[in-house]
Amino acid sequence: MDRKKLVLLIGALIIAVGTAFAARTLFAGSAAPEAEAAPVGPKVLVAQRQLPAGTIITADAMGYQQWPEELVQDAYFIDGESDINQLLGTVVRHPITAGEPVTQGSLVSPGDRGFLAAALSPGMRAVTVPVSARTGVAGFIFPGDRVDLVLTQTVKGEGRDLKAAETVLRNIRVLATDQSTEQITDEEGKTVVRAFRTVTIEVTPKIAEKVAVAQTVGTLSMVLRSIADNQADLERAIASGDVRIPEGATPEEEEKFLRDAVSRPIDKGTTFSTGGDVSRFQRKSIPEDPEARRARERAQAKAERERDRQARFNRSSAGRGSATPVRSGPSVRVTRGKATEQVPVGAPAGAQGAAAGAQTGPLIR
Repeated sequence: MDRKKLVLLIGALIIAVGTAFAARTLFAGSAAPEAEAAPVGPKVLVAQRQLPAGTIITADAMGYQQWPEELVQDAYFIDGESDINQLLGTVVRHPITAGEPVTQGSLVSPGDRGFLAAALSPGMRAVTVPVSARTGVAGFIFPGDRVDLVLTQTVKGEGRDLKAAETVLRNIRVLATDQSTEQITDEEGKTVVRAFRTVTIEVTPKIAEKVAVAQTVGTLSMVLRSIADNQADLERAIASGDVRIPEGATPEEEEKFLRDAVSRPIDKGTTFSTGGDVSRFQRKSIPEDPEARRARERAQAKAERERDRQARFNRSSAGRGSATPVRSGPSVRVTRGKATEQVPVGAPAGAQGAAAGAQTGPLIR
């Protein structure tokens, strides 16, 4: 290789090394600075979904989430310092939005003053219904479930009585069983099914009156509803026009309106079944009331006696050869010598003339 080519090769190599060093320096200088790690705070208890006032807390309603340490307040429930299991069955006193920390003042525990009032939705009432293992779904009803109320009664009457069952109320929210508002679990975390004697439900003031009367009419039984039934009933109500969303409502207002419609108790469109629907040996219609039957028989006997009396009177008049029609109303007795005649007031002219002539003749009685 000649001297000139060697010099050019060495020069090109020096230029390449310089260019690579300059590019490395340029890229290193323009690189973004390393982001500093944000300070990690404790985990606080937040709402997993929107919790309106009166919501009974369940395991899926809340969860722990990382929270900036400078924003943590003393009223928050902090992981490691509080047990979420002890909050199950409590009731939301004030509305909590999704992702908002749950504070100690926003929950009411069973036994606290105003607990049941906080569990009630606005405008609703609480009423207690006695149940047994047979009428209470064998203890498989828990606070927060929704049930239908079926009234079973016996209609007394003549002959066989009528056995009937009627679904009088639907979509009723259960507030408590006995005096417990939470599901009881064992050491393994499994729900304990137990018998209870009373169930407290949430109803409107009008429905509370119906429940009070129904308990005196017959036996009330509870029928557990599926969770999916609420949405199906809502869709049917919207399709039929019973539920109408206000025009111009925001998505939040529309969601609240539909949520309220889903939780509304229903006392219309009830169904019933009689003994004749389940057995051919039972009645299907309402039996006649004994007192009404006796009154009807007395009226029929009285009408029969009146017809017999009228027929005897007509036969007696025909036997005397009198062609005078039988009349009812006032009349006068006219006596001429030994003959006495009874002339009704308003009689034909001949009879009236005879009565008038009798005024100057024999005695008028």
